[in-house]
Amino acid sequence: MATFLYRLGRTAFRRRWYVALIWVAVLAAVGFGAAKAPATADDSNSMPGIESQKAFDLMEQRFPGTTADGANARIVFVAPDGQKITAADNKKTIEKLVDHAADGSQVASAVSPFQANAVSKDATTAYATVTYKVKADDLTDASKNALKDAIAQAKKSGLTVEAGGTALATQPSAGGSAEAIGIAIAAAVLIITFGSLTAAGLPLLTAIIGVGVSMAAIMALSSALGLSSTTGTLATMLGLACGIDYAVFIVSRYREERAKGHTPREAAGLATGTAGSAVVFAGLTVVIALVGLSVVGIPMLTKMGLAAAGAVIVSVFIALTLVPALLGFWPNAVLSRHSRKHGQAKENGENNGGSRWARFVLRRPVPVLLASVAALGTLAVPVMDLQLGMPGAESKPTSTTERRAYDDLAKGFGPGFNGPLSIVIDAKNAPDPKTAVKAIEQKIKATDGIVSLSPARFNPAGDTAVFSAVPSTAPTSEKTQDLVKTIRDERPATEASTGAEFEVTGTTALNIDIAQKTQNALIPYLIVVVGLAILLLTVVFRSLLVPVKAAVGFLLSVLAALGSVVAVFQWGWLASLLGVETTGPIMSMMPIFLVGIVFGLAMDYEVFLVARMREAYVHGDSPHQAVETGFRHSARVVAAAALIMTAVFSGFIGAGESMIKMIGFGLAIAVLFDAFVIRMAFVPAALALLGKAAWWMPHRLDRILPKVDVEGEALTHQPAIAATQNNPAARESAHI
Repeated sequence: MATFLYRLGRTAFRRRWYVALIWVAVLAAVGFGAAKAPATADDSNSMPGIESQKAFDLMEQRFPGTTADGANARIVFVAPDGQKITAADNKKTIEKLVDHAADGSQVASAVSPFQANAVSKDATTAYATVTYKVKADDLTDASKNALKDAIAQAKKSGLTVEAGGTALATQPSAGGSAEAIGIAIAAAVLIITFGSLTAAGLPLLTAIIGVGVSMAAIMALSSALGLSSTTGTLATMLGLACGIDYAVFIVSRYREERAKGHTPREAAGLATGTAGSAVVFAGLTVVIALVGLSVVGIPMLTKMGLAAAGAVIVSVFIALTLVPALLGFWPNAVLSRHSRKHGQAKENGENNGGSRWARFVLRRPVPVLLASVAALGTLAVPVMDLQLGMPGAESKPTSTTERRAYDDLAKGFGPGFNGPLSIVIDAKNAPDPKTAVKAIEQKIKATDGIVSLSPARFNPAGDTAVFSAVPSTAPTSEKTQDLVKTIRDERPATEASTGAEFEVTGTTALNIDIAQKTQNALIPYLIVVVGLAILLLTVVFRSLLVPVKAAVGFLLSVLAALGSVVAVFQWGWLASLLGVETTGPIMSMMPIFLVGIVFGLAMDYEVFLVARMREAYVHGDSPHQAVETGFRHSARVVAAAALIMTAVFSGFIGAGESMIKMIGFGLAIAVLFDAFVIRMAFVPAALALLGKAAWWMPHRLDRILPKVDVEGEALTHQPAIAATQNNPAARESAHI
């Protein structure tokens, strides 16, 4: 591995123009494909294997011509203080809006609140429902503008008018200006770390090119693979963060090899052969974690994981080819100012900050280990109160009309009105379908926690019915989850007595089912991902204890990060500082996201830091000396990489969408915990206590496992290295 990458780096350096032109051609090709690609085929709403999805499928089968995911708008009207919504002038305004909203080719129906009995008991609030024949993504601007114009006209009468539903829902933004600030912080960290604008700009440039290639490829393949509009969010996050980090690793090692007296071309080859090996295996661990998301069985999550894995693979290829090629264009510009001024590279000193910190930990391994475990363990305590769910309109900022519509409906009709349960009854095998449906209605209505039912609606064949049941509690309440469970638990007796079968669905039930599905998948996912990664790290480090130690450290950091997420987004601690206006359950996919993504990113630092320790140990250092050597060469770069990744992820905290804000915060805090507590404290303390046992491997297993030479031992025997070290003419030739 190291020898192959060494040759690849030298070739890329020498053939830099060809390599650069190839990547420009790739970017142009996928960009052209993205521009010519048809519209995205979004099937992200499919959630196979859960009851709610089965009920949706049954509705589409038995009610032909209707779609469960067609766009809709719920227009909420609130009368001015002291007035009734049923007053003649207000009623006329509402009827006019409904007539205006119904006039459109994509509109399936527009129902007045006075027709549907959708007026609150105190007559201060009402709502009209507009349904469309197409999905929200397929609504034309003309249809949206017609609805917006009708709402604007109604507001002029003095009524408060807000729109919920999917038709006019605001699209989530990735992070906007806050993301740009994150990239700016990353640039500042790079400049401070490298002391060179070129060295700082090169990782940013290659990362942006990598993200460009990845995102264009996702857009080009979106229609063919059914990728959703949100698929690229995770790919952007990881493509940018990993792209910068991998390039930083290569550039840092290049500068180190230059400090040892190697020529530019030789240094590029050695950097690619050593740090590049770490990049390959770090990238593999990230890919394993992302591809493993398919274990959950949710198509949207699987596609996001695969797309992000593709972005990471692109980042690895760019780090191994484009980075050494660009080093060929600026072989000296990436060096520090001191090196350029004095005409020679300055090697890391024996007593830099990394080595001083390592010696501190090595002298006090037990207190450092206990302190790191205690700190992360304390932060993980809120996980015990973790509540999973899917944020809805209640989690949006109050500046959005969806959130205001949600609040108005909850105030006028009760907290459960925003999350009705849909009961789908299959009465095909019942002796008398209508009698069976009525019996099921009575049973559901008598259940504690149900406040009202809508009239049952039969399909044309008369063998299937649907009605809504409104809970007394909010959609994200634990009591609502208990209510759904109660209805399902009592179902067998009802089905036996009526001969009809029924299922509970609707957005609220769907979110509950998704949360349960992801919770059930978490342990199998952990086993698959951690097991494969331990196997990979065993091959890389030729050790049994180092991979196990890496997995334990990861679990500590991810639990602490998840506990912090619970404290902020569920308990509300410091929520206002992050712009979190409403607390509630944690997004059901958040634990899976954290486990998968943070595990992959944590292994980045593990591979890069411990690979240098392994390299030093193989070359003759004692276990303690190897830890110090690894920190002397890698601690600064790992710290810089972690700060860069944290800055990139923190940019997504500025997103208006609660889900993206939560992911950005969780990833940012997890990277900080893993890099600065686990890798900088827990790891060296554990290695100090383990001593030589850390690098022990049974001889039989050592013979079976493939040799990957991540520490680059084979490179010390390369003829080119000896030639360039001892022959001035060869050094000059290699420079060219």
